[in-house]
Amino acid sequence: MEIQGNCSDQFSAVREVFADSLRSGADVGASVAIYVDGEPVVDLWGGYADQECTQPWQRDTITNVWSITKTMTAVCALVLADRGELDLSAPVAKYWPEFGIAGKDRVEIRHLLGHTAGLPDWDQPMALDDLCDWEKATTLLARQSPRWEPGTESGYHRFTHGFLLGEVVRRVCRQSIGAFFADQIAGPLDVDFHIGLAAEHDHRVSDGIPATVPAPAPAAKPHVAIPVGAYVTVQDTWSTQWRRAEIPAAAGYGNARSVAALQSVLAFGGRTRTSRLLSEATCRAVFDEQSHGTDLVLGIPLRFGMGYALNADDAPVSTTNPQTCYWGGRGGSLIVNDLDARMTIAYVMNQMTNLGLTDPRGQRLLQAAYKSLTR
Repeated sequence: MEIQGNCSDQFSAVREVFADSLRSGADVGASVAIYVDGEPVVDLWGGYADQECTQPWQRDTITNVWSITKTMTAVCALVLADRGELDLSAPVAKYWPEFGIAGKDRVEIRHLLGHTAGLPDWDQPMALDDLCDWEKATTLLARQSPRWEPGTESGYHRFTHGFLLGEVVRRVCRQSIGAFFADQIAGPLDVDFHIGLAAEHDHRVSDGIPATVPAPAPAAKPHVAIPVGAYVTVQDTWSTQWRRAEIPAAAGYGNARSVAALQSVLAFGGRTRTSRLLSEATCRAVFDEQSHGTDLVLGIPLRFGMGYALNADDAPVSTTNPQTCYWGGRGGSLIVNDLDARMTIAYVMNQMTNLGLTDPRGQRLLQAAYKSLTR
């Protein structure tokens, strides 16, 4: 399997692992990127952009990265906090007054970022049409009561995370989160990542390929009863409706290069080689622990900070460096920011699995990256 792109000699082990994943059929089409000290040391892609294996994955191929989009939404909130326009410890109702009812008057912005707000899903079924209706999705959340005492425990907010933070961003800056992200973050950094995809990019999209192996039984049963709520199939994401909608917890489009390029700002003290996006203090605020324990929804041990899961011995992604934050997307994509090593690792693919954060493809690339650091 031919691999395209660049890889420094130091990180040749990453190239070998990536090539093996494509060669073995574990991946159909994929990309991996690593930044160290704000500079790309790995930028590789290969395989095919379609399930039939007729279209090569190109340098500019992009795909839906699912919940890695949450880390981009978190950066939007961090940028506003850095500018003094958003207080992460303030009640959500300060910016979104209609939200402060039904026991949510004490829900703070940090609770939204840390999945501790008690609003992991909607109290009624939400079809794709409903998720594409911003006013309906946010109005319903504003009316709901929390499922648990906000700020006490995490319960993964699969889709609601993006709408909750996105509405706060909209109230603060009078722009949709997709427009704010494009104008204030992706555009200035020249990063090819999109929350709400314009038609001009459709020809570059590699649609997700559904997993062929059923999901394993969860390690522990969720502690919170989740109603039908929102459910989206992989096939739903092939639609124009999904691509155009701003669903900022799950419908971001990019590749490993664009994910790593933007997220590396966090690992590099809030800046790129030519500009600054965040202060070092705001970067460190990501590690303000919001919860640590068995997640009430996912049923697995997680330690959440501000917008990211944090390194921990019992975490599904664990490194030797304490200042490491991460998250993954449905199907297997992964982003890891290591502020101690000043390294960012991103893996984005089209072949989905049901293994979540334990997907061995991303784990092997992560292990190879750390092994390369010590060479």
